[in-house]
Amino acid sequence: MVFSNACGRRTTTAVLAVATLLMTGLAGAQTPATLNIDLSKPLHPVSAKLYGMMTEEINYSYDGGLYAEMVRNRTMWEHDWSGIGHWQVAELGNAAATFSLDQTTGPSEALQTSLKVEVKQADTASPAGVTNDGWWGMPVRPDTTYKGSFYAKGDSSAIGPVTVALVSDNGGEAVATATTTAVTGEWTKYEFTLKTGKVKATAENHLRISVAHPGTLWLDLVSLMPPTYKDRENGNRADLMEMMAAMKPNFLRMPGGNYLEGDNIQDWYDWKLTLGPLVDRPTHPSPWGYQSTDGMGLLEFLEWCEDLKIEPVLAVYAGYSLKGAHVNPGPFLETYVADALDEIEFVTGDPSTKWGAVRAKLGHPQAFPLSYVEIGNEDFFDKSGSYEGRYTQFYKAIKAKYPKLELIATTPVKKMVPDVIDEHYYKSANEIFAMTKMYDTYDRKGPKIFVGEWATREGSPTTNLGAALGDAAWMTGMERNSDIVVMASYAPLFVNVNPGGMQWSSDLVGYDAMSAYGSPSYYAQVMFGQHLGTSVPMSSMTGAGDKVFYSVTNNPDKGTVIVKLVNGTSVAAPVDVKIAGAGSVEKSAAVWTLAGKSTAETNTLTDPKRLVPVESTIKDAGASFSHSVPAYSIQVIELKTK
Repeated sequence: MVFSNACGRRTTTAVLAVATLLMTGLAGAQTPATLNIDLSKPLHPVSAKLYGMMTEEINYSYDGGLYAEMVRNRTMWEHDWSGIGHWQVAELGNAAATFSLDQTTGPSEALQTSLKVEVKQADTASPAGVTNDGWWGMPVRPDTTYKGSFYAKGDSSAIGPVTVALVSDNGGEAVATATTTAVTGEWTKYEFTLKTGKVKATAENHLRISVAHPGTLWLDLVSLMPPTYKDRENGNRADLMEMMAAMKPNFLRMPGGNYLEGDNIQDWYDWKLTLGPLVDRPTHPSPWGYQSTDGMGLLEFLEWCEDLKIEPVLAVYAGYSLKGAHVNPGPFLETYVADALDEIEFVTGDPSTKWGAVRAKLGHPQAFPLSYVEIGNEDFFDKSGSYEGRYTQFYKAIKAKYPKLELIATTPVKKMVPDVIDEHYYKSANEIFAMTKMYDTYDRKGPKIFVGEWATREGSPTTNLGAALGDAAWMTGMERNSDIVVMASYAPLFVNVNPGGMQWSSDLVGYDAMSAYGSPSYYAQVMFGQHLGTSVPMSSMTGAGDKVFYSVTNNPDKGTVIVKLVNGTSVAAPVDVKIAGAGSVEKSAAVWTLAGKSTAETNTLTDPKRLVPVESTIKDAGASFSHSVPAYSIQVIELKTK
């Protein structure tokens, strides 16, 4: 009905208001679901390693991301007809210089290409050299010390010392400067320290390397590192490490999935070539279109685990690469089997072993813990049918030497029952909502499950609230079934949000050179990781809609019951909670809520805390209470028993 006069418009408005109130009342009066929990009937323990992390070199996750190196293209690998990537000539005053790629000389057998700088005119007032623009800028902060180094040689000692400076892009002033000793005619490593004062925190800076005399200067492996997490030499960005620590992970699946395999067999992550001084690491192509510096070598991965007090889940190359090439089982595969055995010895061997001694020589005599080894990655893509034989060959060799290790297959095999199978799922929210009960009916007599890669793919470059709801719903299913789902790791973990930094959308943590933020999915991971019991008691939910999900874990030793509720609908979901089998349940309960008004709502670099968990209290909980789960929300309720 439509009225054209003002009174009519008011009448229509009133009718609509009443209708809205009636609809709201009906929604609020919907029959509540019932969640029954019986603490006297424990079903199974929660897997001690349930939640962990998976990363690989994608989205500039290591170079330009977690790995703290500030210089981009430090070994001059990135070059083509148009020049040498991220390097430019620097000519101050009346100085004159050119530079080019020299493929005839370098500081080591691994690095045989260098940057040749020919200085035709320069003096103290007008130096000449080159600049590097970093990974979408160079982050500079006040009162901060940066440690750097480079390899260099000159055509004569007359070229003199080298001056290194961090320079503002905008003002052109040097915000920190250092000068090395005079360059010699032999390849030599030069180290320097840059200390900033009361400068503005910004990434709009570049590195300048210059000399004050004419001559020819060769440069390679130019490095500049900010303060790193736990002051690790050649270490990681502190902010990203702290964000991972907040997730309370139990393991790191390393060195990644596709990154392990490479596009071609010669491109696999050959861990032996990532050990030792950076000058002895030749670098290699990643499968996502750019060169990996291999600054993140095997030992750095293990130290990453050590710093977070977690275990590695070591993935070993199993003779299959992304573009389809494979090594047949038998004599040709033995080289890779031997490499895997050597790698396990490097991780776990004491210094009396060959590879344990290598690790000790590199400064880490203590062995690392290792419980799981994964044989290959996503071998369901191998259409040759060779994985059955390849897995068997690796399995027999590893078990013969390391019988206690749990071995993970990347796809089902028929001739033997693997200890664990790695399953991967990338789905929309509605698809993953429909899958949350999948493990409820899994065969308990088969192998355990490692959900090694999974994500609800909605939102870009990082996920939105809709994805977080899907993720949380999926995690409730894994928690309820953590007798069979022994490990799970979201992927991808990282994305550089600068233009050109992303190859895969819907990621957990976004960053640029200066700062980082967590997506709603990240905070779902934090909530689930920080609040997890040790046992799964008997529980059931009746009367809930298709988009309301739950899990219950408890810790009998601490007297805590943790209820996780996910409401993927646009209206509040009432739930009656009934707890049996406890002496008593305290009335006051802590609640953490992540909620928003729209599934498209998200966090960004400029609005990083738009959606974060909020802590509150339920004051009338106890053994039986009614609770309303807000629309589009994830909640964790922690109850105390006596």
